[in-house]
Amino acid sequence: MSKKSTKTKAPKTAGKPKAKKAKPDATQQVAEAAAVEGATTEEQATTEVTAAAPEAETQTAAFQIKKDAKSRFWVVAKDSGQEHGPYDTKKEANDAKAALASGAAPAAESKPAKAKKVKEPKAKKVSAIDAAAQVLAASSEPMNCMALVEAMATQGLWESPGGATPHATLYSSIIREIATKGAESRFVKKDRGMFAKA
Repeated sequence: MSKKSTKTKAPKTAGKPKAKKAKPDATQQVAEAAAVEGATTEEQATTEVTAAAPEAETQTAAFQIKKDAKSRFWVVAKDSGQEHGPYDTKKEANDAKAALASGAAPAAESKPAKAKKVKEPKAKKVSAIDAAAQVLAASSEPMNCMALVEAMATQGLWESPGGATPHATLYSSIIREIATKGAESRFVKKDRGMFAKA
């Protein structure tokens, strides 16, 4: 008996286009011809420009612009960390960055700080208790708080800022000073509601 081979052939797929070789277009042909013949002057100029551009980029890349909390801009050298600035706008910072990269000194960095106005110290207002101490120092007799408030107002030492009972406030201040300072107090209680100079 003879043996038959049982090989099956794969069916051919119909409608499958054959891969065609891509034809180079005209620009590719021109470029290949120029490469073969040598670079033209235009190509030489563009290669010089592209060769110079990375150097400028590396120089400017050595600096970076940072913004601080007060919205001012600083140009900072990456290698040394030296800061230049502050600049008010990002454009000023970019101009300074370009100047630093080219080796030139940057333009005037920022406006100088304004001189602060010196305020004249205001005359310190005398408190009610200090004014009462002054009135009692000039008086030889003890006084009550109502008389002290009137005397302070007439002498121009202190006036009530609109309180309803300034004499009661003064009385409690004098009593508190006598209680806390004791012998060092400026006041002495002579009689009920009457105070004199210590």
